[in-house]
Amino acid sequence: MSKKKWLAGAAAVLALGVTGLLYSLSHPPGDRQAAPAAAPAITFPVTREDIVSTVEVKGKSSYQQESYVNAPFGAEVKTWAVKDGAQVAKGDLLFRLDDTLLRNEIAELQTGAKKQELESRLARFRQSAQGTQAKAAGLSEAEAKERFADAESVRITEEIGALTLEHTRAQLAEKMSKLNGAAYYAPEAGIFLFDDTKEPESVKEHERIGRIVDVTKLQLICMVSEFDLFRIQEGLPAEVQVDALKDVKLKGKIERLSKFAKAADSGSSSGTAGTTTAAPFEVVVSLEPHERLIAGLSLTATIETGRKSGVLTVPTLAVQRDKEGPYVMIRGAQGAAERRAVKPGLETPEKTEIMEGVSEGETVVLQ
Repeated sequence: MSKKKWLAGAAAVLALGVTGLLYSLSHPPGDRQAAPAAAPAITFPVTREDIVSTVEVKGKSSYQQESYVNAPFGAEVKTWAVKDGAQVAKGDLLFRLDDTLLRNEIAELQTGAKKQELESRLARFRQSAQGTQAKAAGLSEAEAKERFADAESVRITEEIGALTLEHTRAQLAEKMSKLNGAAYYAPEAGIFLFDDTKEPESVKEHERIGRIVDVTKLQLICMVSEFDLFRIQEGLPAEVQVDALKDVKLKGKIERLSKFAKAADSGSSSGTAGTTTAAPFEVVVSLEPHERLIAGLSLTATIETGRKSGVLTVPTLAVQRDKEGPYVMIRGAQGAAERRAVKPGLETPEKTEIMEGVSEGETVVLQ
């Protein structure tokens, strides 16, 4: 082997040795990628505390007491004695209708009724006279039949007249009643509000003109699902927040629960075939008076459905269920988690009361 080849081989061996040394220095034997450690179990102590269960509902405010004002008959309005939003007392004049046409109709009916009464009296007189003549003179069979036919005609005419007179009198009574409403007085005290047109110049019969509302008595109308319906009952307290007025909180009380589900709104469907939407039920919450509370506001009510003080509680997430019933995992004496059957009580999204199965100070394990 020539000297050049020997030197080249020695240089290659030296380079490999240096490379190996540098690698070994940068990667010591004990340096290995550590396996990820198992996440530690989450633990919670069993505590004794107060627990409150609530249901939150949303809806609109409305007046609890409303008296609608309807036109008694169609006519021109002669006088408006009230403005929109005015306070009225029971018995105050609201408006006066022009009753000229109605009075003319009443006069015509009265004339017709008088005429029918006279015609009926005349018919009875003729019938009585024919009966007297028939008894006084002997009549042939043909004459007797003719007189009988005349008498029947008079009798039938009288019956028709009596029915017509009865109908006329009924019409008179109806129109006289309407005439009494030409001057319309407030049926209740409160605030008068027009329904649509402010101070219309004319009205139609039975047309709604406005309403009188008691602004001191308002209520919240809201809907709850069938799952929440049986958690609430009449008389339960509620705390009500006015959405537009964050500083206004009101006290309320469940006044009424609907016993029938409202028709589902097709527009609110999720659109998923085969899904069943929980039936909505109407709930009415009476509200305490407040100077800034009016109808039509969006409200959020928190209804307290249950409250217990000083009970054993665990996080609701820690309560598990299977075919054997509810249970929690408790840290044992050796640190290992063990299953413990429990009897839950009042539940909220965050905490659940445990009536049996655990003791205060024990540790619940959530794995």
